[in-house]
Amino acid sequence: MIEKFMNRLEEGLLILLLSAMTLLTFSQVVLRYIFNTGWGWALEATTYMFGWLVMVGISYGIKVGFHIGVDAVVNLMPRQGRRIIGLLTTLLCLAYAGLLTYGAYQYFDTMHMLGVEAEDIPLPRWLLVSIMPIGFALLGIRLLQVWWKIVTGKLGGFNLGDEAAEVLRAHAEDVGGEQAR
Repeated sequence: MIEKFMNRLEEGLLILLLSAMTLLTFSQVVLRYIFNTGWGWALEATTYMFGWLVMVGISYGIKVGFHIGVDAVVNLMPRQGRRIIGLLTTLLCLAYAGLLTYGAYQYFDTMHMLGVEAEDIPLPRWLLVSIMPIGFALLGIRLLQVWWKIVTGKLGGFNLGDEAAEVLRAHAEDVGGEQAR
């Protein structure tokens, strides 16, 4: 239940952010080049939205296996070897996510304590950068989920995107579709 809600929240936020960035950038271009005007805050707003998109997208990429990696040697190993490497990789990534969460929280806390405002947007900067500790914590949660799936045998290793396999699968579907005609 919570996992399904978290999945929908991530997907919805990604869609909202990408749509808002696109609309804001398009309207800014139209205002600038057709009406010779524009919003002074649009670039900064787009930059912060892009930061939010990246931070939410990192954890979402772990969930769906979009992140790429070099796993040629790992794939040559037996199943147990892949599991051990996957567990070790996940633990190292968790340590990294923990360090980044701590550092991001320190930055967020400093911005909150100093009361610094954004340059062009009338909002406190701590609010705009609050995604940093949240995003890295989401990454940690997703990595814990991957670790648990490897421990319980639901995954054979760290789930990485395999572009070559996707191209071959798409080609096989195209060829299969043509042969059926």
